Amino acid sequence: MTGGREDVLSLADEYVLGLLDAGEAAAVDARIEHDAALRAAVAASRERFLPLDTQLAPAAVDDGLWHRIEASLPAHGESGPVAAPANDNRRSGWRLAALSSFAATLLLAAGLVWSLGRTVEPVVIAVLLNEAGEVQAVVEDFGNDTANVRLLSAFEVPADKTIQVWTLPSRELGPVSLGLLDGSRSARLEGPTLPDPNEDQLYELTLEQAGGSTSGRPTGPILAKGFAKAVH
Repeated sequence: MTGGREDVLSLADEYVLGLLDAGEAAAVDARIEHDAALRAAVAASRERFLPLDTQLAPAAVDDGLWHRIEASLPAHGESGPVAAPANDNRRSGWRLAALSSFAATLLLAAGLVWSLGRTVEPVVIAVLLNEAGEVQAVVEDFGNDTANVRLLSAFEVPADKTIQVWTLPSRELGPVSLGLLDGSRSARLEGPTLPDPNEDQLYELTLEQAGGSTSGRPTGPILAKGFAKAVH
């Protein structure tokens, strides 16, 4: 897992999906402590894959299905069908294990399809911290005038306020707004035409009046800020 060859985002996806062996996962655990880009990518992967688990409604399975499955399994050392075990607790445990395995397989397959189908990778990732040094948000800037802003903290946004996202492409250009967030929800923003994002580019969130800053510059309190790290 050398830095020159790996794709940070793919590594994060494999880590979150549990595709790494114990040694590789331990190496990622250690690296996360000092690698802000990998830490941000893992946080983003966890948030992205969570709906695969939470948006699936449980479906009832009738006993007839389990009887048919059990009847089709050969007993140890035999080729014929086996009867359902008399101990219902054992059968319930078998059902639970089968369901858990099936659910894990669905989650893994859906995650892999999404990961393999992804064609656009962010150019930089910025981890935004508050004054206490706590992670509050992650910004993925794709360098094509779009950016994903993932909030990792529950901000309190009054009805007459809004969270505005800013970046500083250069001292000459000054701070530029990437857009406004709807309440305290993560969003994909389509901002103005900007130069390609760079390593150590500043990103920040401020609390502005509803509708955003009227001066075109951040005026409200800074909720979180951080510097970008190149993904590749």
